[in-house]
Amino acid sequence: MNDDPENPWADSAETARTFDAASGDFDELTPTVWGPAGQALVFQLRVAPDEAVLDACCGTGSSALPAAAAVGPEGLVHGVDVADKMLEHGRLTAERRGLKNIEFVCADASQWEAPSDVPDAGYDVLSISYGVFFLPDMDRTFWRLVSLVRQGGRAGVTVWRRGAMEEFSSIVFDVASRYSPGLRERGVLRDRTPLHRIDTPDTLEAWLPDAGTDSVEVRTLSNLLPATEELCWSLVTGAGLRAVLTGLDSGQVAAVRQQIAEEVTARGLRTIDATTLVATGTVRRPPVSG
Repeated sequence: MNDDPENPWADSAETARTFDAASGDFDELTPTVWGPAGQALVFQLRVAPDEAVLDACCGTGSSALPAAAAVGPEGLVHGVDVADKMLEHGRLTAERRGLKNIEFVCADASQWEAPSDVPDAGYDVLSISYGVFFLPDMDRTFWRLVSLVRQGGRAGVTVWRRGAMEEFSSIVFDVASRYSPGLRERGVLRDRTPLHRIDTPDTLEAWLPDAGTDSVEVRTLSNLLPATEELCWSLVTGAGLRAVLTGLDSGQVAAVRQQIAEEVTARGLRTIDATTLVATGTVRRPPVSG
């Protein structure tokens, strides 16, 4: 059940179904979309050898896997997500790379507690790449996850910059709405999620300190991708946009794909704007009085 009226993705079971269905195509987007942002986040968080990292909403591991490489064999990474099929892709990649210091766990990040292999002081690092705006009650849940990080540790997120993906998403919704008239009212549009509150450098920089961080740094990662038919369709089937296909039969899905390609051409969309904000801060909780 979704008890968060601001966020239609707050129903974790529905989110898991959508991203499990998207898992194969999602991982195909890693080299061009998820991977660059995940690597940038790990670098900006200054993940170091021997550290303990919590990667929430980890998907197939775009930031969890580079974190595992950064912490080395004596460090540890917990990748947490509700979509187990996504996690299985991450497990297979970790196995191929020989990474034995990472565990992918199917769990609701909003309920996560640090297991016994995490130091008593807490995780050294919290990373959430493109996932914080899917969390139920985004502010409260993020604050709680930050509380699992030790004093002086780091927390960071990546989010779409305002305007990113919007022109393409508009095309997708316009086409899909021909087959699902109530699509927009179901609330999977960007302006019906908390993302719109943190999708500029200024708003994101102001938001992170509310969770108990300082020394906040927000950088813009430019990522402008050629709008090929293959990429456009992968962005539909391999990300949250896949929700627009819910309830459509195979013939309707094929028609949606063809008409999206036609609309992209008709509107002269040559580039997909995947520009991303990478934000990090240092955890500084006030001292406990008494």
